[in-house]
Formats: sequence, C-alpha cells, structure tokens
Amino acid sequence: MIDIQNITFRYSSKSAPVFDNFCLRLEQNKVIGLLGENGTGKSTLLYLLMGLLRPNEGHIKVENTDVSHRTRATLQQMYIVPEEFTLPQMRFADYVETYRPFYPAFSDEILQRCMEEFHLPLDVQLNQLSMGDKKKALMSFALATNVRYLLMDEPTNGLDVPSKKQFRKVIATTMTEERTLIIATHQLHDVESLLDHVLILQRSQLLLNNSVEALCEKYTFNVRSNDALTDDVLYTERTPQGNATLSLRQPDDEETQLNLELLFNAATSKNLQD
Repeated sequence: MIDIQNITFRYSSKSAPVFDNFCLRLEQNKVIGLLGENGTGKSTLLYLLMGLLRPNEGHIKVENTDVSHRTRATLQQMYIVPEEFTLPQMRFADYVETYRPFYPAFSDEILQRCMEEFHLPLDVQLNQLSMGDKKKALMSFALATNVRYLLMDEPTNGLDVPSKKQFRKVIATTMTEERTLIIATHQLHDVESLLDHVLILQRSQLLLNNSVEALCEKYTFNVRSNDALTDDVLYTERTPQGNATLSLRQPDDEETQLNLELLFNAATSKNLQD
C-alpha cells in the first residue's frame, strides 16, 4: 500500500507549495492513471513516491516504510521511468547485465518478450537509438525488473502510433496481481484501456480518486444527438459525430467504455456529481 500522509512540498523557501497537507492512500495491484494539467504536480508526486524528492512536512510510506529513507529493500521493489532521461553509450545487453543484479526478481523472459514486441535486439547500441526506441528499451528493462511498484512519467510521449499499440500490449501482458503501476500522462487515449483506477490533480489537490469500475457504474459515455440531450447529461462536447456526453447512468442503461478525456474535461470543469 502507498500511504501519503499530510505532505507539504515546495521547491524552495520562496516558492508556492506544490503540495500542501496532501493525503492519499492507494491500494496495491492496480494500474493507476495520474492525470492533471501542466503544473499540477504529477511528476513531482512520482519523484516524491520514489524518495528522490523529500517532503518538507509529512511522510510517504510504501508498505509501512518511509520512502525518504531509501532503504535497499524498498528501492529493490520500486522503479521509475522518467519522461526525460539519458542512457550510457553502451550495448543494451551490457546495460542489463550492469543494472539487473539490484533487482532480485528480474525476469529474462519478460525482457525478451518486451524487446521482441518492440522489435529491438538486445545487442543494440543505446547511443544509436532514437528517443522513442530508447524509451522502449528502458520500459522493457523496467518491466523486467518485476518490481512491485512501477512508476512511468509520460511513457507514450515520443512513440509513434504502432509503438503506442505495442506499449499497451506489453503492459497488459506483463502486469501481475503483485504489481502496482502508476502512469502519469497527458496522452489519455493511449492508456484508458489499461487503467483500473483514475486520479486527477488540479491545483495540486486531489480532484478525483475513483476506480474505473465505480466510474462506469455511475456514468455512461456516449454520443447523442441534440434532441437526446436530457437532464441526466452532466457534460457534453460537440464533435463531428454529434455530442460526446458524460451522463448519470440510469438503472436500465448498459455499461459503456470509459472515455478518459471526457471524464477529465468534465471533472476539471466541475461538471461531475459527488
């Protein structure tokens, strides 16, 4: 379990706090989407969870251990794929051999499966890869670590359309009941089919914290004509196909697939019901 207890964090004594008395508890074994506009603290929160940043006040605990202590046992169960990074000028196979010993549950099978899905050889030279291919190589290593808590910051930025499909496939096929994955992203349609839980930050506060199951039980997401915009519609956007709507689900309504972008826009414009 991840337990964020009343944290306050600012980058300098003169800056406004990114988080102020912020609390959040997350259950394990979920794929969690962390959403928010620029500047709401998504990346900061990931770095705080890893212990790479430390709160000015409060505590962040993973399985009852304060992450700011950065103990070996905790770090062996956590990994972050940042949005921007550099990799050493070496063969990927050598990179794997250098860093894999730190992760006791490292899986050669998962690594091979991911690299094959991404169409990358293990002996590729990292400095010869495009940024998109570097990201695919690092994500393959991250998944192969088999850590219990995997954090990804904008993982689909820089990926082309086929690579985004490959990304969804490797996530879906390598997730286990023992793993928690937190994805911070603006690319909502890239991840919505993967998520079990949705978090939305606004002004560094928690605007929405719900399971996908609960959201789909409460709301329907569909396209309606102007004549079908009834009182149960909470939020609508005009599209070439008609009105994309988020509505309160009625007893006889069938469950619809989550539309993450519509949910995000409805939530940030204060058009959801508590």
